[in-house]
Amino acid sequence: MMRLLLWLRARAENVAVAMLTAMFATFLLQIFARYVLPFPIGWTQELCSTLWLWIVFWVGAFCLDDRDHIKFDTLYLMGGLPRRRVFALISALAIVGGMAWSAIDTWGFVSFYMIQRSPTMSIPLGYVFSIYGVFLILMMLRYAVRAIALIRGGSPDAVFPGHDALIEGEEVHLQ
Repeated sequence: MMRLLLWLRARAENVAVAMLTAMFATFLLQIFARYVLPFPIGWTQELCSTLWLWIVFWVGAFCLDDRDHIKFDTLYLMGGLPRRRVFALISALAIVGGMAWSAIDTWGFVSFYMIQRSPTMSIPLGYVFSIYGVFLILMMLRYAVRAIALIRGGSPDAVFPGHDALIEGEEVHLQ
């Protein structure tokens, strides 16, 4: 199972790299069209903005570990293992609860924007913003699994909940 998760994460990183490459190529095309050709291309700016939005939420949902997210951990790091477990459990439950609370409004926002289209490429804006729904679901799932692992006595410092051997400092790669 762990091998499959690592393989899926590697594929998610490949998708992120492809989106970043497409965004950079589009940006270069935009510069070329504006300064070399006699006319700017309007869709390039819209595509760059959309790809940037997708990259941020895609990477946040699929490519980052809990330890990669920004957090205030001064009190957390001062405590021993039991205190860190309690803090990690409280934060995991707060994240799941907050995101679950916002899920209905998020769905309403995304589904409302299906009727509007982007100005240049005419893409339904619901598709543009749908990546946040994916991010929301994955983060709720990730932190629910983390909370269950912590309740069962797992390490609050584990990279993957329930797999205490994979703690910070150890590199895990799957090609």
